[in-house]
Amino acid sequence: MSPIHVVGIGLEGMAGLGSATQAIIQTATLLVGSDRHLALIPELGIPRLELRQFNDSLTALETHLNTTLHPQVVILTSGDPLFYGLGRWLLTVFPAEQLTFHPHLTAVQLAFSRLKLPWQDAAICSAHGRNLSALIPLLQQGTAKIAIYTDAEADITAISALYQRLNLPVSYQAWVCQALGSPQEQILPWELHQPPVPSPEIHPLNLVVLVRQPQQIPAADLPCFGLEDHQFFSFGDRPGLMTKREVRVLALAELALTPQVQVIWDIGAGTGSVAVEIARLLPHATVYAVEKTAVGYQLLCQNRDRFGLANLKPIQGIAPTALDSLPDPDRVFIGGSGTLLATNLEVAWSRLPPQGRIVMAIATLEHQGQVLAWCHQHHLKPQFLHLQLSRSVPLGSGHRLHPLNPVTLITVAHP
Repeated sequence: MSPIHVVGIGLEGMAGLGSATQAIIQTATLLVGSDRHLALIPELGIPRLELRQFNDSLTALETHLNTTLHPQVVILTSGDPLFYGLGRWLLTVFPAEQLTFHPHLTAVQLAFSRLKLPWQDAAICSAHGRNLSALIPLLQQGTAKIAIYTDAEADITAISALYQRLNLPVSYQAWVCQALGSPQEQILPWELHQPPVPSPEIHPLNLVVLVRQPQQIPAADLPCFGLEDHQFFSFGDRPGLMTKREVRVLALAELALTPQVQVIWDIGAGTGSVAVEIARLLPHATVYAVEKTAVGYQLLCQNRDRFGLANLKPIQGIAPTALDSLPDPDRVFIGGSGTLLATNLEVAWSRLPPQGRIVMAIATLEHQGQVLAWCHQHHLKPQFLHLQLSRSVPLGSGHRLHPLNPVTLITVAHP
């Protein structure tokens, strides 16, 4: 049997442990843990070592192991020792064969059970002893359920301030789940978007749960076109990866949309920012937004729902195959195609009626060359619009211009 047992324990103490785990504690030669964890175990006449400075505690622990006949050390920790717990550190200082883990229910499990919510799709974020940077991409992506381990600095007030600062296109219901498993347990609802107000006394041991709420922006609160970038759900790891507002506005102009336009393709739609703009401008037309990645497709669906656009049809698939079942387009926007750019251009052109047109947003010189070669082959004269745009950003007491990535809009039109 391994000499070190790492036991997860809840605020209910020994009463929450199984009989086998209780027996291991009762026959231990040394109990190790924080003062809070040790206080959960009644006096059993067993020597105790309080975890303070890890290096000093490690030295004392090794001394006990080396000088005790048949040592049985019990190290107490919260919940599951291998889930944001002490187990990770212990595995770096002791061989795995010397350790046996006895997990307890985690705060995340307890919180979602109290809220009566399935949590297999929840994202877990620990800000305990860390900052809230890991929470930012989860919020930007509009993750449906988030559980956040907090501490005295990264608490619900800091989470609320971060949420308000990000100016996100999504709202969350928040709960502060505190002292779970103890007589002081409470589940406190919290409004993230409200201005800071004096808060009730919050137990230092708490977990914050965020659940995304269905939401649509009233059309009266939005411009006719030119939506702000932050109003779209975006990629969590690359929140700036979308067709920017200024480029979108110019692309809409190049598409020359009219009330007669009925079918639009958006190939390589990404988050769907261009498709959303078109669907809002032409509510009687149908916009087919084709995106190959699963994450992009989910964002497309979220943005469609965000703006309440029944005429926007997200399609997960790779063009040109994904285009086979679609009705012929009056307009085509190509925002991304990778190595299939020329192929998608050929298919789109072959399906386009008279007076139809294709607009491409091209970021690389290589893709510009492919389009030029294709146009030369078809005896077409494309229209180029090269965009080098800058936005003002704060700099000290003033502002400076920060350049956006250059983009070239290339338009080809049927006579």
